[in-house]
Amino acid sequence: MATVIPPPSKKARREAQLPQLVDLIPEDLPHVTIKFQASDTGETTGGNIRIPGDTTEQQLELLLNQLLNTNDDPVPYTFSLLKDAETNTLVDITSNIYTSILKPEHKTTEDHLTLVYTPRAVFKVKSITRSSAAIAGHGSTILAVQFAPHTSSRMVSGAGDHTARIWDCDTQTPVQTLRGHTNWVLCVSWSPDGKMIATGSMDNTIRIWEAKTGKCLGELKGHNKWITALAWEPLHLAPGDSSPRLTSSSKDGTVRIWNIDTMTGQFCMSGHRTTVSCVKWGGLGSIYSASHDKTIKVWNPTDGRLVQTLTSHAHWVNHIALSTEYALRTGPFDHKVSRADLDLPIEELKAKAKKRFEAAARIGGKISERVVTASDDFTMYLWDPIKSNKPLCRLTGHQKLVNHVTFSPDGRHIASASFDNSVKLWDGRDGKFISTLRGHVAPVYQCAWSGDGRLLVSASKDTTLKVWDIRTKKLQSDLPGHKDEVFAVDWSVDGNRVGSGSKDKMVRLWTH
Repeated sequence: MATVIPPPSKKARREAQLPQLVDLIPEDLPHVTIKFQASDTGETTGGNIRIPGDTTEQQLELLLNQLLNTNDDPVPYTFSLLKDAETNTLVDITSNIYTSILKPEHKTTEDHLTLVYTPRAVFKVKSITRSSAAIAGHGSTILAVQFAPHTSSRMVSGAGDHTARIWDCDTQTPVQTLRGHTNWVLCVSWSPDGKMIATGSMDNTIRIWEAKTGKCLGELKGHNKWITALAWEPLHLAPGDSSPRLTSSSKDGTVRIWNIDTMTGQFCMSGHRTTVSCVKWGGLGSIYSASHDKTIKVWNPTDGRLVQTLTSHAHWVNHIALSTEYALRTGPFDHKVSRADLDLPIEELKAKAKKRFEAAARIGGKISERVVTASDDFTMYLWDPIKSNKPLCRLTGHQKLVNHVTFSPDGRHIASASFDNSVKLWDGRDGKFISTLRGHVAPVYQCAWSGDGRLLVSASKDTTLKVWDIRTKKLQSDLPGHKDEVFAVDWSVDGNRVGSGSKDKMVRLWTH
């Protein structure tokens, strides 16, 4: 069911015939004074510099690389104008200084411009364009898929046939079938060190499996209704040489923390009045849970204490995303990861994971973790729970419930998937609306970012996946292939593959 773009309306055709305004740059445009400031540390680079008012983004990049002495191996950057230092308002420079700053009158040529620079991902993920494999095996609807944090050749899927499967994506065959649950497998989660997989089921239990062999390491019983979400403790927070702990949320209204070494429950945090729909474990040591009682609660995992309750939503809260989530999920592994990295000593892996988390969380010299929540009230809220229990801003625009929300790997953008058939893009720093990505013709269930943050893939009820280019805000490629609704999608860490699971019982792998 590939999307056919509708013909332009009568109004659009009439507007196309009108004389167009050409974006000309004045010839007598004076020079402007700028200074560069790093987005993570807040330090200035190179003092005040006078440059032409029509300087482009590429020329700013060249100049900055010269100042930082990185000409031999130039780093790509994005630039934003610091419009107001007190409120930290930023305006992105998209083409050149004149059209982005001077023409919209954010600043004049008399002002001193502070340009905040952020390094882009050094590697570039190729756009996904084709289905490389459709793998049968599951006997029922596939409800969850996730790639391993260290490689794109392993993926786990959970389905309604009571099993989870580990797939070898190189040979497109199942490696292991994880049998043991007695009802649907609703959620799967790969530990950040890549050694274990947790599966949560409708039979009220969680099972822990060894990722390499598929052996069941233990069953965690305690919840008395089905499991809605799982989250592992970030690797850099795990004490000593013990395994990271696991947290789970359930329809019974509780959040539990489990010790994986002893396979026992550590804390049962009850406070929500009804179903807990989502749980996340933050890199600063808090657990965030969202519930159908319209609240988000922040817990302390060391003693299971409730830290604060965030209330603003007017309906069920469906999903939570953290600005550092990508760094936490992939732990010590980046796009250059090799198999040997898995066998490094645990201290080294933890040090790497801590370094990656701090790089992702640092803004203006301070470490901060932002949280965005999506709800059935058609809105989202952006929070900084460490600073305040009041939201930073309210993100409105969707016309139906928001099902899924996710931060880009660098924390610069937020993507939200909604039942109004659209995906919307927002600024991850201040929550401002950027663009609507239209193309799906049915509700969008989930979306996933590429590792470099330049592309986004969305999965929908209309049986297709769509890849979007974030720079142009346009559809990059349409991926038909599934024969029924696509419930789950994930993009591998190295960017080589996208995996999807559908109601047609097929796991599909997509590549460039």
